[in-house]
Order: sequence, then C-alpha cells, then structure tokens
Amino acid sequence: MAASVSNATTQSPAKEGEAPRVGYWHLWTDNLGVSHQVRCELDRFELKGVGNAAPQWNDNQDRSEATVVVTVQPVGWVGDWHENPAPQWIIPISGRWWVESMDGTRIEMGPGDLSLGEDQGSIADGAGRIGHRSGTIGDQPAVLMTIQLHVAPVHLPGHFR
Repeated sequence: MAASVSNATTQSPAKEGEAPRVGYWHLWTDNLGVSHQVRCELDRFELKGVGNAAPQWNDNQDRSEATVVVTVQPVGWVGDWHENPAPQWIIPISGRWWVESMDGTRIEMGPGDLSLGEDQGSIADGAGRIGHRSGTIGDQPAVLMTIQLHVAPVHLPGHFR
C-alpha cells in the first residue's frame, strides 16, 4: 500500500520568458483494472494575447463537449468505492478533500490543486474496491467544480499535457 501524499504546489515557477508547468493529480486505471494516482504536468503552454490584452501563457486542450457540475460535499462526507461518472477535471474551490485509489495512494487536495478523475473501467478487487473513494477533510464542506468531458477514458497516465 502506498503512503498518503499531501497536496503539492500546483505550478512550477517559470523563469522570465520560460513556459510554466502546471501540475495535477491523475487518477487512472491500468490494463488490469487497478486505479492509481500519479503526479503529471500540463506543459504545452504558448505565450499569446487574447484580443488586445497583454500576452499570457495558454495551454489549449483538445476541444470536446463537457458538462460543468459544482458539488458541495458536507463535513464528514465519505464517498465509498466508486468510479468517476466520466473523465473529469476536478477543481477544489474551498475546503479540503481526499481521494484514495485502489493501489492505496491517498492524495489530499484543496484550493489551488487540480485533479483529473479518469478511473473508468476499474475492476473490483477481492475487497470490493473499485475506482476510488473520497471524502472531506476538516470542519468545512468541500466545494468542487468538475468539468465532465464527453470523451472516452484513456488508460494512460499523463496524456493531458
């Protein structure tokens, strides 16, 4: 079983003129149906202006349809073993929450962190674990914005760059 990992800095500082790198936790399923979490980075940033605004760093992802859902998980909430409903980006707005994958890795996240939940296709193990479980931390609800992508899951860590 892997150790618990606390949240990490989301963005690596960039030197002047150097493209930034933005980290995220990727919850993915391997070819045996076991979910894992691994630290990945968005690293395809280009310096470009939007309209007449000064240039900013943009990392455009592939276009797809998506559904935005904001969820509020009450204090003490635990979602037992389940898969994400679709590949989805999860952005904590306030409060803190944790995610535990089938391999035992537990990640804790809060505002400023980013997660990609893509554990579809998990296969239940002998203990009934499938996908992941998650819950709130502390004495505040966890408010999360999810962007559910209408795409098939890719069973490969770090494919979003």
